[in-house]
Amino acid sequence: MGSSNSRLSKEQLSEYTDLTYFTVGEINELFKKFESLDKQRLRENIQNRIPGAKLRELPEFKVIPYLYCMAEDCPRFHNPFLHRLCSVFSTYDEEKDEEEDSLNFDDFLDMMNALSDQAPFSLKAKYAFQIFDCNQNGYVDKEDVLEIIKHITKKRDGMGDDGLNESLVQAVMLEADLDQDDMLGPAEFEHVLSKSPDFMSSFQIRL
Repeated sequence: MGSSNSRLSKEQLSEYTDLTYFTVGEINELFKKFESLDKQRLRENIQNRIPGAKLRELPEFKVIPYLYCMAEDCPRFHNPFLHRLCSVFSTYDEEKDEEEDSLNFDDFLDMMNALSDQAPFSLKAKYAFQIFDCNQNGYVDKEDVLEIIKHITKKRDGMGDDGLNESLVQAVMLEADLDQDDMLGPAEFEHVLSKSPDFMSSFQIRL
């Protein structure tokens, strides 16, 4: 697929192919998908922002198998963290009163690039760490793990008990916290991910 019918300029397409793992045809298809979320808004300006809530309506995002839980006895589910995914990739401007999880096409393309099957482990691990760092303090700590577990378990019958949640937090930190400081830095988190055979296929989506 060429660029002759694309709303993106040749210069934009060239830059995007240099910066991502996508071909020109794939970038055009991704733009069409993004534009379909709000055609009127994108017709006005192709770099207008789309609220994260609209993106989360895409069926592909609702069923993306999201990472995994770091403790063996922690159950696995479909993605309960779409809001974090959008927030991490959003370059919103608070001074312009933009929604904190809104995305323009550049943000969306960055997200899809990290979720691409062509993206290397290091890139996926970088963004996975940011997504799990819910309190954004530069670590995945007990507070983050508890927040993750609450999101995962709150929709499960018989789960969500505070005592069980605390046990799961302890199990995660026991397995993953190599220096026993009750927090995971990027290197520790990447080490955990490297031991998961499911990570690369889980942190992936095709539109």
